[in-house]
Amino acid sequence: MERATSAPPKMAPARPNPVRTTRAAPASTEDKRFQSLQQQVTSIESARAADTARLAADMERERVKMADLQAGHDALSRQLMEARTQELAKRQELSHASVELDDMRRRHAAQVADLEDDIRKKERAIRTLKEELRQCQDDLERERMAVSGLKQTLQTQATAQVALTASVSALQAEKAALFARQDGMTSNISQMAFQLEQERKRVVELEAGAREAESVRRKLHNMVQELKGNIRVFCRVRPLLPSDIPRMGSLKSSSSSASSLSNTPTPDPEDESLRREEAMARIVYPDKMDHKEIVLSSSSESATGQERKDEWAFAFDRVFEPDSTQAEVFEEISQLAQSCTDGYNVCVFAYGQTGSGKSFTMEGGQTDVTAGMIPRAVEQVFRVADELKSKGWEYKMEGQFLEIYNETINDLLGKGEFDKKKHEIKHDARTGRTTVTDVAIIRLASATQVRALLATAQSRRTVAATLMNERSSRSHSVFTLRIRGENTFTGETCEGSLNLVDLAGSERLEKSGAAGDKDRLKETQNINRSLSALGDVIAALGEKGDGKSDKHIPYRNSKLTYLLQNSLSGNSKTLMVLNLSPLSTHLNESLCSLRFATKVNNTTIGTAKKQTKNATA
Repeated sequence: MERATSAPPKMAPARPNPVRTTRAAPASTEDKRFQSLQQQVTSIESARAADTARLAADMERERVKMADLQAGHDALSRQLMEARTQELAKRQELSHASVELDDMRRRHAAQVADLEDDIRKKERAIRTLKEELRQCQDDLERERMAVSGLKQTLQTQATAQVALTASVSALQAEKAALFARQDGMTSNISQMAFQLEQERKRVVELEAGAREAESVRRKLHNMVQELKGNIRVFCRVRPLLPSDIPRMGSLKSSSSSASSLSNTPTPDPEDESLRREEAMARIVYPDKMDHKEIVLSSSSESATGQERKDEWAFAFDRVFEPDSTQAEVFEEISQLAQSCTDGYNVCVFAYGQTGSGKSFTMEGGQTDVTAGMIPRAVEQVFRVADELKSKGWEYKMEGQFLEIYNETINDLLGKGEFDKKKHEIKHDARTGRTTVTDVAIIRLASATQVRALLATAQSRRTVAATLMNERSSRSHSVFTLRIRGENTFTGETCEGSLNLVDLAGSERLEKSGAAGDKDRLKETQNINRSLSALGDVIAALGEKGDGKSDKHIPYRNSKLTYLLQNSLSGNSKTLMVLNLSPLSTHLNESLCSLRFATKVNNTTIGTAKKQTKNATA
């Protein structure tokens, strides 16, 4: 029930009318109006007082009702509280009863399960007893049958015992014979043990003899190499390549060449043979037995119209014709490569004009047949090292690959860029070893690893196209294989090195087309300057061999000659492979190379020394 809370309306206070003094009015009229208004105010105030009294009475009644309602609410709240308390008590009693009921159910279920388990166990026990009873009955039956069989067997065994007794007597006699034989075999074993000991001693003596024979072989091998000369020189003429043969249009007149543009002629064998003959220089090999001679010839017309014939003959340690294979060339070099494992320093370098096949001779192609001297020499060194393991030799090998480009040494196996490091050449006069500072030295474990290193070096070597060779090497490359061996039986050690050098080709500026290219011009000048320095060193060595012991050898005039100082000064077994081009247009360059090779072949540099150390040293 809602209580009336609105207040009685407020009456605005009466505003007295202002007395106007400006205009005069009748006094009686104003007084009447004032009295009337006063009466109205009085009546309003009386009504307001009555309303206030009535409102106060209503509010008092509402307060009494409110008090009654509050008393009823409090009574109902107490009754509700008591009802909730009773309900909570009942619920607790019900919960306890439920728990007890669940517990009784679980106990009952457990008892039922136990009883069922007991029943199943008793049933299994009954089945087991029945099975055992059946087995016992079967066993009893079998025993009865066995007893019957044993009676029969006993009768049979009684008969067999007589025979066994006779057999025992025979076996005892055989046993006595075996003991006698054993005594004889024991005596034979003693004799064989003595013979085995004698054979072992003989094996030790033979192994010692084999090691001595290996030492003698090394000495004889070195003597053979020394008898073959100080600096040996081989000459190899490369075959004619398809790109060397002039095109068909070069043999025809200009009038006929115009018509040939529309029709492509078929190859004519006679015409091709003519072009091959025109392209090739006149080279013959008169020594068919030892293959040591080569003869070049040419014909020209003199001013008087007469034919002039010139002929030049040269002789070297070995001359290889154009059809010679890489294997045939290496067969002659293999003995020098083997000297590396014996403790000697060995140097093989390829010389010749550009385009004469030096890089192919030294590095070769991608197949096993075309493999060059460097991979073949490394493979042989590894093969010989494996063969000598049975004689107590253990070898460790390492390699490096350098190039000399514009009188600057570059590391072809290094990881950084060229010209970032300054490499210096150092010689050890005591050991005859040459080292270069700050270069990558790779530990070698197999010949396959060397092939991978060669591929890396080839990709980094400086090459360029010239008029004489579309892929001309613009630098000298030097591959060095160092090998150190130790004999675990004798304690002897040896240390050798194998230097395989691919020299950049000599060339003339007007023929190579390098004069118009600043970089190619500089390369050509440095190549020719270093090869000229090599010629000066060879000439000085030749004069020194003739008796001029105080002759100065200008090794330091070039990085190339300074790097090869120990290979040229007698501390190494040195071989030069002269490569020649078969083209008639290269005849003059070929003659210059042949004359230089002859000078090298006649140069005396001394005897190489073996770098070994005995166990007692």
